[in-house]
Amino acid sequence: MTTQLTELFESNRQWAARTEAQEPGFFSKLLEQQTPQYLWIGCADSRVPANELVGLLPGELFVHRNVANVVAHSDLNALSVIQFAVDGLKVQHIIVVGHSNCGGVKAALNDMRLGLVDNWLRHVKDVRHQHQALLEQIPPERRVDALCELNVLEQARNVCTTTVVLDAWARGQEIVVHGWVYGLHNGLLDDLKMTARAAEDVDAAYAQALRGIRQRYVAD
Repeated sequence: MTTQLTELFESNRQWAARTEAQEPGFFSKLLEQQTPQYLWIGCADSRVPANELVGLLPGELFVHRNVANVVAHSDLNALSVIQFAVDGLKVQHIIVVGHSNCGGVKAALNDMRLGLVDNWLRHVKDVRHQHQALLEQIPPERRVDALCELNVLEQARNVCTTTVVLDAWARGQEIVVHGWVYGLHNGLLDDLKMTARAAEDVDAAYAQALRGIRQRYVAD
């Protein structure tokens, strides 16, 4: 095991040279402005690289990541990112993105003990408890992915009910909140239809998205 991580510095030099060769002046332009249209709130899982998934370059996507893509109203880190994105960068879209077979969601579903992170995953356990009746109707082998999607719905709704987003909507700022899920098995994003562009949209969008999950996972 190396201690200096020289391989990462070499990879960085190669990436910077390749990027500059493909688009001369790329890094000098990045210095001038940061004007992303999108805030991505995703899982910290290393298999879910936000920019690459949607083909965007640095500077085009503002990103916040944590275990299981949670948006807690007590989390000043997430709230500060949302506030800066909305008030400072004037993003137009906030996208909460979960992913299939999420380890944090799996731990919350199965009451696995992992250590300190168990306290953070209590937020996902709350989602599990809220939707326990639905989850019990779903085959056990599909419950992790179903809870991943249910967690996205709840976290997207949490975004919609932050004071930052509510205040922005109240003053007429255009912001659309989305809930998506990424498939580790196929590399594709799916829109869960949890899409709200105003406070009055939230309940209907949530209900529609919840119906979609029920239709996908519960046999007729």
